[in-house]
Amino acid sequence: MINTLILYGVSSLAVTVIPGPTMLLALSNGTTKNKKIILMGILGAACSDFLLIGLVAFGLGAIMATSEILFSTIKVIGVIYLFWLAYNLWQSTPLTLQVENRNNKNSINAKGAFYKSLFAALSNPKGLLFFGAFLPQFINTSYSQVQQYASFILITIVLDMIIMGCYATAGFQISRYLSEVKLKIMNRLCSLILVFMASGLALYRRIN
Repeated sequence: MINTLILYGVSSLAVTVIPGPTMLLALSNGTTKNKKIILMGILGAACSDFLLIGLVAFGLGAIMATSEILFSTIKVIGVIYLFWLAYNLWQSTPLTLQVENRNNKNSINAKGAFYKSLFAALSNPKGLLFFGAFLPQFINTSYSQVQQYASFILITIVLDMIIMGCYATAGFQISRYLSEVKLKIMNRLCSLILVFMASGLALYRRIN
């Protein structure tokens, strides 16, 4: 059992390191230099891990793998949401620590950071399909599946939070040396990458 968890952790780490929408959001959140925004963005992604693996445990991943209508519906929602994130990131102005009424504004942005990370993961059908195909390979029918899924959720969340923390830290460090104009350029580069990801999702076809 321990060997299986280690193998899952290593495999999951290799996949998690690859930049995705939530990682780009973590990078962008880091440039705000606001710990609350950074933390809430990371918690949003962690919550999505819990929900996605929970849905797989209840069999939704297998259902979506066989339902073209459900898959297409979630894919359309995901594409629209990623384009919306890209638009907002393109239009955004980098925050500074000197913004007036900071506490009130940061509170709203922190809440938004949580939901953006959460929905960025949940609206991507590839995530649910991936977990649906990936996790069952590590399930040992000789042990309690509830305990195994709980262990996989914990490992996934810890790894995701660590990697997102690294991206956010990178954004924080970058913001110390770049002007507001250059930070805005960086946000727009992240926006273009999100557009690329949305386009890739729109063209994505399952391999039957």
